[in-house]
Amino acid sequence: MTRQDAQNALAAAGAQSDEHFPLFETALNCALHENPDRDPEPARSLVAEAASRLRDRLKRERPEDAICEALGSDMGLNGDHLTYEDARNADVIDVCERRKGLPVTLGVIYIEAGRRCSVDIRGVDFPNHFLLRVETDQGPMALDPFAGGRIVMPSELTQRAFAAGLTPDVADRIDLLMAPVADRTVAMRLQNNIFARAIRRGDYAQAERSALRRALIDPKDHRPWIDVAAAREGQGALTGALEALGRAQILDGGAAIAARAARERMRLRLN
Repeated sequence: MTRQDAQNALAAAGAQSDEHFPLFETALNCALHENPDRDPEPARSLVAEAASRLRDRLKRERPEDAICEALGSDMGLNGDHLTYEDARNADVIDVCERRKGLPVTLGVIYIEAGRRCSVDIRGVDFPNHFLLRVETDQGPMALDPFAGGRIVMPSELTQRAFAAGLTPDVADRIDLLMAPVADRTVAMRLQNNIFARAIRRGDYAQAERSALRRALIDPKDHRPWIDVAAAREGQGALTGALEALGRAQILDGGAAIAARAARERMRLRLN
């Protein structure tokens, strides 16, 4: 696959409705867009094996326990505690190979394996730490993919919410803390992780690629184009930055003032 092939696949995914958004394949295509010289089949094989192990455990275990044992214990899919900032932790192909990564990257794998076994599992856009929501006979339960899929009790959710700076009226609302998000949002969060890390390193080329992927994944959102513009400006590509800001203005009139100010600033630099 070429980078353009991956880009075309991401554009096709972005055109899908939220109900039919292909989360795992989108994550794979994002990884291939970043580095096309790789084979995605080992990652697909790992997910197939994880689903097979989970399917077997579901015959005798509750979903929340089966997920933890099959993916966390059997498959060894856990968080990278030692080298958390390693860029490979946000790349689903690398995570499948290393079997460790960021919470959201691991979450993509957990979600895909669970759904192949008809488990109702979705992402939770929890602040500072992505979680999973699994529907069970006892009600919804939160699982932490970074901790091998272990259950996160309501009291711990509240503690985490306070630690993340949420106000008491939100931190005490388990229904809000465990609200599921669309798969598209999960994919966007993963790319946001890559963008933020690339900006911190001053790798504006990678930042541009990750922001462009977000623009393809959610073509109605103007914000990725603002990030594309910032990354291009960081590379000195001012004409390309102006083009990206123009796209942001077209998509959202509310961004027009800020985008216009940024465009005028860059025009002055071009003159």
